[in-house]
Amino acid sequence: MIQKITPSHLDALQELINIGVGRAASMLNQMVDARIILEIPVVSVMTLVQLQSELEKRFDSGSFAAVRLNFTGSFSGKANLVFPTESAATLVSLLTGEEIDSPDLDSVKIGTLSEVGNIVINGIMGSISNVLNQHLNYAIPIYMEDSINHILSLDNTTEQTVFLLAQARFAIETLEVMGEIVLIFEMDSFGTLIKVIDQQLELSPS
Repeated sequence: MIQKITPSHLDALQELINIGVGRAASMLNQMVDARIILEIPVVSVMTLVQLQSELEKRFDSGSFAAVRLNFTGSFSGKANLVFPTESAATLVSLLTGEEIDSPDLDSVKIGTLSEVGNIVINGIMGSISNVLNQHLNYAIPIYMEDSINHILSLDNTTEQTVFLLAQARFAIETLEVMGEIVLIFEMDSFGTLIKVIDQQLELSPS
């Protein structure tokens, strides 16, 4: 059973993620001549079954490029930045100047996407930890190319895991590159996060 989530909780989570994404966009803008806009339009809290159903609606069974960052501290979990393969190639091409059909694109893809994932995920988790005044430790980012189930380790996940799902839209000039940011919290850790948000809401002026 997911801890009761109110609209205020979702608003607070979305605001925290938006702050982090804004910082990440500023850093990515320094990597490329074109202006990069990152938006997080929707943040949802889901069970395993709900997440699987949502991902099946959005994606087919193809391969995806992903960057995972594990975090521990006041609350713990895994953050995954997941790109459909075509979007990953487009983003790497824009950031590196390599043509999409260039044989050299694959050789720079892992390093480039790992850096992007590190920037975006650290921006989001840094925002959460700083605004809520909670300490987090981060592992080294891991790059993967696999099915969405294997990337998110859904086969090894129990019903006690809470998923915080946010869709990331990358707008680069006239081209959109789509990706998914999936933050995964164990039930106890997610409860801690919600308690901290409640404390902040109580301290905030009405």
